[in-house]
Amino acid sequence: MRNLPIGIALLGLTSILWGQGRNYGRSMVITQQGIVATSQTLASQAGAQILARGGSAADAAIAANAVLAVMEPMMDSLGGDLFVLYWDAETGKLTGLNASGPAPRGLSPEFLANAGIKEMPREGIHSVTVPGAVDGWASMHQRYGKLPWKDLFRAAIAYAEAGFPVPEVIQAVWAREEPLKLLRTQAASEHTFLPGGEVPQVGDIFRNPGMGRAFRLIAEQGRDAYYKGEIAAAILRTSQRLGGTMTPEDLAIFSSEWVTPISISYRGWRVFELPPNGQGMAALEMLNIMEQFPPAPGGAFSPEELHTRIEAMKLAYSDLRRYNADPHFSDIPVGGLLSKKYASERAALIKPGKANCDVPPGVPVASDTTYLTVVDKRGNIASWIQSESGLWGSGITVDGMGFILQNRGGGFTLESKSPNVLVGGKRPFHTIIPAFMEKGDEHIGFGIMGGPMQPTAHGQFVSNLVDYGMNLQQALDGPRFGPPEKTNMCSLGIESRVPMTALESLFEWGHVLKVHREFDALMGRGQAILHNSKTKINYAASDPRADGSAEPEPLAWSVNGRE
Repeated sequence: MRNLPIGIALLGLTSILWGQGRNYGRSMVITQQGIVATSQTLASQAGAQILARGGSAADAAIAANAVLAVMEPMMDSLGGDLFVLYWDAETGKLTGLNASGPAPRGLSPEFLANAGIKEMPREGIHSVTVPGAVDGWASMHQRYGKLPWKDLFRAAIAYAEAGFPVPEVIQAVWAREEPLKLLRTQAASEHTFLPGGEVPQVGDIFRNPGMGRAFRLIAEQGRDAYYKGEIAAAILRTSQRLGGTMTPEDLAIFSSEWVTPISISYRGWRVFELPPNGQGMAALEMLNIMEQFPPAPGGAFSPEELHTRIEAMKLAYSDLRRYNADPHFSDIPVGGLLSKKYASERAALIKPGKANCDVPPGVPVASDTTYLTVVDKRGNIASWIQSESGLWGSGITVDGMGFILQNRGGGFTLESKSPNVLVGGKRPFHTIIPAFMEKGDEHIGFGIMGGPMQPTAHGQFVSNLVDYGMNLQQALDGPRFGPPEKTNMCSLGIESRVPMTALESLFEWGHVLKVHREFDALMGRGQAILHNSKTKINYAASDPRADGSAEPEPLAWSVNGRE
């Protein structure tokens, strides 16, 4: 080492002394008790307290989700939708719930045309569909809950009324300039979420008494307060004031739908998503195509592996944009899209060392926010995602109730030949997707929120875990790339932690890369939980791209049966 430059010599010495280091930031949470993993530590804590009181994974998920509605008001709302995968440890059965609402029956392309609207609105009252989250909570509680319904909202009510300190990542999202313009178009939204006309700063106490009132009504009167009672009346007054088409019947008749998950095998694992109208099938198709290639010898973030993942993603997203819609209105060839034969045909279009910028959809044979996950001490797993779609949703705050209405209707198109064309009573294309995977005794609930980012993030997480032996936290921490742009399939975002040599190769091969920060929330914010049904040990990971944590259920200490 005497003749080496000092910096290199010190680097060599450091590697000798600290050879047990790692390339990811935090450890997994490991416990025999339950765990709640969310994007806000206080929400995780609220859910863990529910587990400690004997609540189920569903109870804890509802409590944590309610707190997230208070703390992430631009992403997660009483005015949003919900999707769930729930694994019952006793029966080994995985169940799906689709709690996404349809367009008001009076909303149609003709109605919008008569109003001079030529493209499907992405904001405002005509982007609002029936919010499904509250009914979804009630459906999950009715089937899987153990604690009284009213007890699940105590923490959310307390944080809404007494306030909470605004954390770092959410403050940065709150301050984004373009979404703020949307808030300022509605007086109620500006008054509620920009106290004194300004964005709250990190550590400022933010209160939302209107949302506290709404949660009190839901806690005391159940889901009917939302769909038939005082909250419903407030939603309808708000809609009518702004020229919307929603009616009392649109709200009153809504009911969540229990659905059968869709799945594929991936190198010995079974990976599950929810069926359309969500975009989960794109994650499964991407994995099917990736399975046609061996893992790259250079590792998960080598140029060869990244190229395969990116090209597989583009093929899957092209099919997603062509075929995804509400299955009650369109015949979607899910079986064909997820067949291994079709994956082999699509994989043949991937050329080593060359980016494909023209990616039309295939022709299969007929046959996508806030994510959290919970495991209770019995091993039941809730993979749970809820969203109001775009930041601040429609921009419309319900009069007197302190929550934003989502803009899921922006997922429709006005193109008459599209399977996703707007129809009153129809559900739009949805981006939010929970996921689940299992092999032998290991069962994993996971999800990575972020609009169109989600299928590709799921695919990258599964590959990190299965192909490259990473643990939950390492697989979640790993640098990610994002979805392709609709106007340029070769253009995508990627985090700067990808090795420079890999970035250089990808550039040379024709990929148009927009390099993001090391841990960028735009690349998705995920959570993951693993339950080993043989050892009864639970493991969890929480994404450093968010403000959250995986919080273990507090242990009730007792000696000889006494506390």
